[in-house]
Amino acid sequence: ADCYLVSLTDEALVQLLPQLTKGREAALWVHTAGSVPMQLFEGRATRYGVLYPMQTFSKGVPVDFSSITLFVEASSSDVLQQLKQLASLLSPRVHEADSRQRKSLHVAAVMACNFVNHCYVMAQRWLEQQGLPFEAMLPLIDETARKVHYLKPTMAQTGPAVRGDSHIIDEHLQLLSMAPDLQAVYRLLSERIAAGKVGE
Repeated sequence: ADCYLVSLTDEALVQLLPQLTKGREAALWVHTAGSVPMQLFEGRATRYGVLYPMQTFSKGVPVDFSSITLFVEASSSDVLQQLKQLASLLSPRVHEADSRQRKSLHVAAVMACNFVNHCYVMAQRWLEQQGLPFEAMLPLIDETARKVHYLKPTMAQTGPAVRGDSHIIDEHLQLLSMAPDLQAVYRLLSERIAAGKVGE
């Protein structure tokens, strides 16, 4: 092929790349990983780059690529042009980002997606223990996500910690004493929000 797009776990990418590129070094090689440097291709291919989609993927869940931001990096200016053309077939949102910037994007993605989803997991388990449906949270989750489309997250923050309502926080912490792990997360995040130290 003229171009090979490699989308594997980071560990598998590192392990399998020498086998994949062998005998195909002249082709354009592109990986899709957030935290793997483009230089992984050095010595294994002459033309290479990265096409990193800023999106979460789950098996069986379709994704509209036209709404995704794609970040590209390339080994040369001509490869960069090729990658931008390829990426623009998938999405109108194409930006350049080097390996360091892409790693920063990946860190932010873990916080904004994976950590947030884990909070959903904790809320789901807590509600199930109380005999309550997690589905009751869905309109709240949707509204919270919708707000950050037009407000900065710092401006969209609500809740007892940002209001300085220590009485409510103490009551919640007391209630969570039966779930020490949840209590620890609640305390840490409440302290961070109250102190305004997000990102510091």
